[in-house]
Amino acid sequence: MNILISGGAGYIGSQISYDLIDKGHNITIVDNLSTGSKLLVSAKADFYKCDIDNIKILKQIFKRKKIDLVIHLAAYISVEESIKRPRKYLNNNYYKTKKFINFCIKNNIFKFIFSSTAVVYKPSNFKLSENSLTKPQNPYGISKLLCEQFLIKKKNIMCIILRYFNVAGADLKLRTGPISNYKSTHLIKKIINIYFNNKKKLTIYGNNYNTMDGTAIRDYIHINDLSLIHEKCIKYLLKKKRNKIIIFNCGYGKGLSVLDVISSAKKIFNLKHNYGKKRKGDPSSLVANNTKLRKELKLHFKIPNLKKILISGILWQKNYLKKYKVENK
Repeated sequence: MNILISGGAGYIGSQISYDLIDKGHNITIVDNLSTGSKLLVSAKADFYKCDIDNIKILKQIFKRKKIDLVIHLAAYISVEESIKRPRKYLNNNYYKTKKFINFCIKNNIFKFIFSSTAVVYKPSNFKLSENSLTKPQNPYGISKLLCEQFLIKKKNIMCIILRYFNVAGADLKLRTGPISNYKSTHLIKKIINIYFNNKKKLTIYGNNYNTMDGTAIRDYIHINDLSLIHEKCIKYLLKKKRNKIIIFNCGYGKGLSVLDVISSAKKIFNLKHNYGKKRKGDPSSLVANNTKLRKELKLHFKIPNLKKILISGILWQKNYLKKYKVENK
């Protein structure tokens, strides 16, 4: 199958592209490299450096290739930045997505997988199902929910909307992984960075959430399992004849607090931490009810523990720093 992946030079997109190439698919990637890296792109993928609203280059791609399905990942994803720059997120994540999807449909693409986020939900201390109330607490979540609503209104398309919970770890084959620096807002990536520079302390943003230990709770899913979900979704889309929009939660259904993650990290190295103020827009708890995903896609995860997720990230970063002679700043 010929698959176009927008944002395919990023952390998640590069993993999906490698795994789909392994399965015999032909992969084309478009990415403006604003947050991704050419270093993460498989040599077997066709890569185009361009934005998703660059109609001129998109026309060239569609003229040269018969694309069967689009996986749309390209987006800005920092909750913290979205609070400071809401217009940037609305423009890039929503308006450009509308333009991109409409162009694809105009060129006879009717099958899509869209990466959304658990941040679209109203925070709850209960597990969130796909029917749970959506009420984003930040502009990033709002931009993704607007995209979902746009896709749901579209006629004549088959689309799977995947609401990612917290994606973590790195490719077990060490081909790709997260490469962001200390500015990363992702907890596990921050911990891995500190592993390589243990002079730094981890700042926990808030210890007065309405949770058991006062720190935020998240549902962490390993990147390899998230990639597997996309592979299963492709097969699902091929089987379905009628037009349909379906939403799946992508998580293990197990909530872990920030202190739980730190406890696992301390089994690997002497991680020191302190407390800071809550970040505006950060929900207290986001945990998936993944029953629908497991039933529809016939998935049975072997849930890796946090220590294994952390070690996969450490091994990747060690390999990345050595292979590309990148300084761990």
